[in-house]
Amino acid sequence: MQTKSPAALPWKPLLVFGGGFAALLAMLFINLTQGEAHITIHSVVQALFSPQDTPEHQMVRGLRMPRAVMGMLAGAALAVAGALLQTVTRNPLASASTLGLNAGAYFIIVLAAVFFPALKSSNPLVLALLGACGAALMAYFMAGGRKSTPLRMALSGMIITLVLSAFTSGLQLLFETETNGLFMWGSGALTQNDWLGVRFSLPWVILGIVAAFLFSQKLDMLALSEETAVSLGENINLVRLFALGAAILLAGVTVSVVGPIGFVGLIAPHLIRLIGLHRHRLLLPGSALWGAVVLVSADTIAKMFRSSLGELPAGSVTALLGAPWLIWLAVRSSKLRTGAEGSSMSVGYTGTKVPYPVLVIASAALLFGLFVFGLTAGALHIPLRDVLSALSGRGDDMASNVIFQLRMPRLLVAALAGASLAIAGSMMQGAVRNPLADPSVVGVTSGAGVGALLVLAIWPTAPSGWAPIGAIIGALVSAGSVYALAWRKGLSPVVLILVGIAVSALGSAGIQFLVIQSKLAAAPALTWLAGSTYARGWKECIQLAITLALLMPTAWLLGRRVDLLAFGDQVSLGLGLRLQRTRLVTAAIGVGIAAMAVAAVGTVSFIGLLAPHAVRLFLGQHHRKSVVLAAMLGAILLIAADIIGKLIAIPKEIPSGIVVAMIGAPYLLFLMYRSTVRR
Repeated sequence: MQTKSPAALPWKPLLVFGGGFAALLAMLFINLTQGEAHITIHSVVQALFSPQDTPEHQMVRGLRMPRAVMGMLAGAALAVAGALLQTVTRNPLASASTLGLNAGAYFIIVLAAVFFPALKSSNPLVLALLGACGAALMAYFMAGGRKSTPLRMALSGMIITLVLSAFTSGLQLLFETETNGLFMWGSGALTQNDWLGVRFSLPWVILGIVAAFLFSQKLDMLALSEETAVSLGENINLVRLFALGAAILLAGVTVSVVGPIGFVGLIAPHLIRLIGLHRHRLLLPGSALWGAVVLVSADTIAKMFRSSLGELPAGSVTALLGAPWLIWLAVRSSKLRTGAEGSSMSVGYTGTKVPYPVLVIASAALLFGLFVFGLTAGALHIPLRDVLSALSGRGDDMASNVIFQLRMPRLLVAALAGASLAIAGSMMQGAVRNPLADPSVVGVTSGAGVGALLVLAIWPTAPSGWAPIGAIIGALVSAGSVYALAWRKGLSPVVLILVGIAVSALGSAGIQFLVIQSKLAAAPALTWLAGSTYARGWKECIQLAITLALLMPTAWLLGRRVDLLAFGDQVSLGLGLRLQRTRLVTAAIGVGIAAMAVAAVGTVSFIGLLAPHAVRLFLGQHHRKSVVLAAMLGAILLIAADIIGKLIAIPKEIPSGIVVAMIGAPYLLFLMYRSTVRR
């Protein structure tokens, strides 16, 4: 955060504030004309300055104007929150969405809607602040606190977001009646039916922004080194705490009214800094102004699609606008490239002396035991003796039909999909040399989800085999985009991860759009998005089996080369490894396997993170051994999740992806803590 000389600045405030007010005014009038009923600018001006008792004027003043004002307030609040978080964490990627504040606030509000509906109605702000504060603290400490790097902070925030989003989806599925209407709101919707939301949020947003502005000089001190700030008599811990509190207040207010909206806090502050205004007395109001411009513009774009496709959520549009911005930051910013070699967060090798054959035999025995137990478990319990009789061909017709037509193919799909995701995660982690990479983090899962849903939305009567084809194409396009954008940086692991996060956000926005526009019911849509083995049969089993039979041997044969990647780029090149080609081939195998898994069971997250890590704790860096054991552990995880999901809330079923997230969240917290301690 450099400062410019006063002589270099006169035109810049004029550009930021004069141009910003002009842009905001123009977008405001355009926004008020858009909607299901088109209203001319002349009618809008009349409604604002000489209102009459006509339907058009009532619509402008009673519906569209509150929505536009709410957009301005929310945009300003999120932009200032992003600027404060970037200053506090010294992280150019920090914002309410990347640090998980939005996800935390959303989760608590949904939780309250289920168990404490009266509290949700009376104190939404308190709940949102509680959730945002908890998520921010978790992300901050998981990333290493003040020792964190931009990469660690971005990954920590994304993991927190994934975990909390999985829990939120679980609540929405189990309590569909209580959470009815929250799916659209959860995508970030500015729709206002009156002025109540504006009246509620206005004083809090003004309080947060004004308080931050009054501390602008002290915030400038945080841009200096800690030793310099202390020598000037500044209590930097108190300033950090204040700034973090203001950011959480602004983010919490926004989520409590319009839901989680991402990327505004990333775009606006960076835009002001790029122009050259770094001091907070100009940075904060400039960010607020342009945050309002960004969100009102996004809402205008969303409303423009209403006539032909239905209305987009504003949060999806900001993701479409903000993801390219994050990509640009990842590729162009020198700050993000520093320390690329030291960005790995390996948890290391425990040194536990467990022979590899013993691990394989124990895993195989556990997998077999779970599989047999899964054949007995469900709403209809089938005793083990009846299962054994059916397997030997002597069982009664009903038990045999349930086992062979329903439970066995479903369990096999769970096993093969879990193994596929674990192998894909292992290949991704080897390719980018970062153990927090998996198909979810680098955009492959969301890309495959977009491809499969696009087929279902465009061609609802398509043969069942087209959804996997769409998933593969979507995954290839997503992964190809990530690698093409990172190629100019030599496929740097840091750039790959950050670009993957941005592409994943684009994919998630696309999935939200397709779910809403195809008018899928909330429960089926959430089930697919969370990842489920429900009603999977022999067709999906055969597809996964063929994929694994073709690609897993290649994944195993690449073991020596993947092991060399772990030594770093310079050492790998010195040992004669063709670095970029090896990364491309390794990642391509992971992409292909993950795409088929997503096509079969939806967007299951975390298995690609959990299984390779757990194996690496015992085996260290030995790819050929770990890819086999990780596949077995991935199968165990998804079968266990399938069984738990069937039994925990009979007659309802919890999607397997949500159960995996619940199992994986404690392990991920341990993983990040361990990697932080080792730094």
